[in-house]
Amino acid sequence: MTIRGWMMTGQGEPFEEGEIPFDPLPPGEALIEVAGCGVCHTDLSFLHFGVKTRAELPLVLGHEISGTVVEVGEGVDASLIGSPVLVPAVLPCGECDLCRSGNLRICRAQIMPGNDRHGGFASHVVVPSRYLCPVSEEILSGHELWELAVVADAISTPFQSVRLSGLTEGDLAIIVGTGGIGIHTVQVAAAIGAKVIALDIDDGKLEIASQHGADIVINSTDLDIKEVKGAIKGAVSTMGAPRTLWKIFETSGTKPGQELAFALLGFGGHLAVVGFTMEKLEIRLSNLMAFDATVRGNWGSDPTLYPDVLDWIASDRIAVKPFIERYPLDQINDVFGMAHEGKLAKRAVVVPGD
Repeated sequence: MTIRGWMMTGQGEPFEEGEIPFDPLPPGEALIEVAGCGVCHTDLSFLHFGVKTRAELPLVLGHEISGTVVEVGEGVDASLIGSPVLVPAVLPCGECDLCRSGNLRICRAQIMPGNDRHGGFASHVVVPSRYLCPVSEEILSGHELWELAVVADAISTPFQSVRLSGLTEGDLAIIVGTGGIGIHTVQVAAAIGAKVIALDIDDGKLEIASQHGADIVINSTDLDIKEVKGAIKGAVSTMGAPRTLWKIFETSGTKPGQELAFALLGFGGHLAVVGFTMEKLEIRLSNLMAFDATVRGNWGSDPTLYPDVLDWIASDRIAVKPFIERYPLDQINDVFGMAHEGKLAKRAVVVPGD
């Protein structure tokens, strides 16, 4: 069998199509025929913004993967063959001290497709089978398998971030950035029953956020931090939202967004850092002491949460279809070009064989 993939060969270089050597499957691993693979900001960071992959180049990127199991290695239940699955963006070992203590997402032996080994911008991908998430017929009655690829990061990561924040009904959730990650944070927070304020610099994205759960949207383009705080305080009064214990989610992955999110921390506040940037910030950590506030990062998602995410999708608490767009895999260089130039209105999912 031949695996064909589009490989990153160097920073800023076009992907090159090629054949990936395929040896017999190691024990515990599975061969997945890719149905779709989402294009994430992390992939752009590898290609354009100086972030290095852990595996050497050339490397097939892509970590938002859905597909069908076509072969399994020794020790894997053969009944898995033919199953539609999600491939977690972070695949922990399940055996180390971190995994046994419940910290699967930061397992030091973890495998991230498209970073530690070849990923999903290919016809097939080989991954550990342990945390593959089966997709039920119920879900597939309303969604095509390729559409669910974005669950592996764009949806599950903010889902976990909201869970970790302790957000509950009636709390105030402030989402900074309403792009491919932020819009799902808005949806999850709204589904919980929180009061939701969304901030962005794009009126189009804010309009979509208002249609999918944001109670109030604020365009921060021409506002300094003090003015943004004033706008939020005014919104809080209008909404009857709590004046303290705010849950703030930084999902823009930009320096201005992170600076703003940190500045919004107040008494008992919680800042969830979901977006990623290589840029550095100058902040006053003493704010955390003064406000008894917390800041927490969020690396990928614990794969044991994936079934919960699929349940939320099945019950229409999370919408997927309005936020994705399908492209043929062989157009991947064009897709990355559009993504790099900010021309994609929706999250691209590339599909082999189109």
